[in-house]
Amino acid sequence: MPLHRLLTALLLPLLLAACAPLRPPERPAAFEPRLNDDHALMDDGYRLPLDAWRAADEPRAVVVALHGFNDYRRAFASAGPFLAERGITVYAYDQRGFGETAYRGLWAGSERLTADLRAMLALLRRRHPELPLYLLGESMGGAVTIAALAADPDLPVDGVVLVAPAVWSRLTMPWYQRWGLWLAGRLAPGWKPTGESLNRWPTDNIELLRAMARDPMVIKATRIDTIVGLVDLMDLALASGPRLAVRGLLLYGAKDQIVPAEPTCQLLRQLPNGDNARWRSALYPDGYHMLLRDLQGERVLEDIASWILTPDRPLPSGHESPPGEIWALCRERG
Repeated sequence: MPLHRLLTALLLPLLLAACAPLRPPERPAAFEPRLNDDHALMDDGYRLPLDAWRAADEPRAVVVALHGFNDYRRAFASAGPFLAERGITVYAYDQRGFGETAYRGLWAGSERLTADLRAMLALLRRRHPELPLYLLGESMGGAVTIAALAADPDLPVDGVVLVAPAVWSRLTMPWYQRWGLWLAGRLAPGWKPTGESLNRWPTDNIELLRAMARDPMVIKATRIDTIVGLVDLMDLALASGPRLAVRGLLLYGAKDQIVPAEPTCQLLRQLPNGDNARWRSALYPDGYHMLLRDLQGERVLEDIASWILTPDRPLPSGHESPPGEIWALCRERG
């Protein structure tokens, strides 16, 4: 028997018998979503732990902040008070499968994550009907933000801040990464690599990395099927860029080692800039992936506060960049 037929005969039964991805149980919609002081209750009874940093004086805006992959709401423990001091009330919640939620470590699915965001926006719009409402999505939170807004352009949002959005889709990965992900997802969905061997730095803030390593709520080892789910979400986010008809600010660090520059450039090329949408971007020369918590994080937060409260003014950092400058970064790395 030829070798390729022998390999097919040996591998095909293994692939067909491979373990299925593990997902949290689905529950029917039986509740009216409700916002409490320390959590939000979704329509299926799922509880999303919640933190809020309220403006001390008369609030001028409200921000819903979405954390990144394997992180949780305390990712905004410094950003929340910083923005609150400037009159911006911030709400951050644990997305399903992360932080203190049930079935931690299991991927809930892009549809469920975006449905939770839509419910949260509706709840906060009812609580603060007179204030402008903004979305701040960091990394995976940025991908959820993009997917939700593209699916429902009528969401009650006045503007969007994308911080190093996770848009590293399969289309921008080399073939061997796509193939390896597919094979691992088929044969070993429950395998939990840590990623330490990749030797990539998400930030230059070493004290933050040490604190995250000690924090039991930060996931350190991730199931392969959860990684596959994240990549599915990133596929959706990058493809959804042309439908983001909303005012937005995209922030990216030139030293980002987590989300490559090329997919970020592709997203920028696709963003609409017609009458109903106006996108601005900033490139931080010393910025890493965790821009809000880098050593220069306050500079980024000042830019966000300025863009929300005085949207027509230049960003105070001076790092506002036309998309062409970020495209040049792509060519440099390519």
